[in-house]
Amino acid sequence: MLMRWLAVPVLMAVGSVAMAASCPPLLEGQLPKLRAKESIDLCQRFAGKPLVIVNTASFCGFAPQFKGLEALYQRYKGQGLEVIGVPSDDFKQEAKTGEETAKVCYVNYGVTFIMTEPQTVKGPDAVHLFKILAQQTSAPKWNFYKYVVDRQGKVIAHFSSLTKPDSPDLIEAVEQALASKP
Repeated sequence: MLMRWLAVPVLMAVGSVAMAASCPPLLEGQLPKLRAKESIDLCQRFAGKPLVIVNTASFCGFAPQFKGLEALYQRYKGQGLEVIGVPSDDFKQEAKTGEETAKVCYVNYGVTFIMTEPQTVKGPDAVHLFKILAQQTSAPKWNFYKYVVDRQGKVIAHFSSLTKPDSPDLIEAVEQALASKP
């Protein structure tokens, strides 16, 4: 009986280690969800899924790309694609409050994909997600920089702000990410 009691915590610890080992470095940690009291456990929510990660800004000239990102999400979400929008004021074009950011995203552009509270996305204070994106490719050079990530958590392509969400090159990268094995 004592052996059973000892075995349970050991099995739970082994399971936790196995779970942690399956989480790519890109998805370690949590981010606060925009205008919600909850945080998103990136590994739990996105491990094994193809991703498009984009740093956004409410008052950027590229903000109309929210519509294209939403269309991309709607087109491929049934195949497992997740889009993660990370607002940032690193380029001095984000709203001053989460309420304003949420209004732009949810009301003005009808965004339904995951949006986080504003984060730092470049430099030494960048949130972990963007530090890893920068290590794998490069830090965003402006708002609406797009990273396509395969199911193993590796960036397979990244695109500048000038690349629209319906660009054939971005679509090709998304389809490649969708075809990747977990």
